[in-house]
Amino acid sequence: MRAIGNLIWFVFGGVFMGLAWWFVGLIAFVSIVGIPWGRACFVIGQFTFFPFGRDAVSRRDLTGQTDIGTGVLGTLGNVVWLLVAGWWLAIGHVLSAAACCLTIIGIPFGIQHLKLAGISLAPIGKTVVQR
Repeated sequence: MRAIGNLIWFVFGGVFMGLAWWFVGLIAFVSIVGIPWGRACFVIGQFTFFPFGRDAVSRRDLTGQTDIGTGVLGTLGNVVWLLVAGWWLAIGHVLSAAACCLTIIGIPFGIQHLKLAGISLAPIGKTVVQR
């Protein structure tokens, strides 16, 4: 079921939001300062292409250890991210979720968009794992 869900997701719109994440990542890589955000964009962008069967979790929860992305600098990075680009991607996911939820068949896809909208607000310190 995951493969079918991911295929339908990718063909009917997931590719566009994934490319949006990658585009923001490329913009972040233009400046040396934006490289941590760009890396997070590419990880979450790949997750956006095929979200069924995977979850984004905090690296602190996964490993039990604090690193640079899950500590104070990660929190500061997420605040900067939210102000600069996070809310734009979140709006895109929320609007996509609303469009998907217009039909009963689209509700699971809308739920995935809402999950991705939450991640887009604070992607630093997250990693993607299989369920």
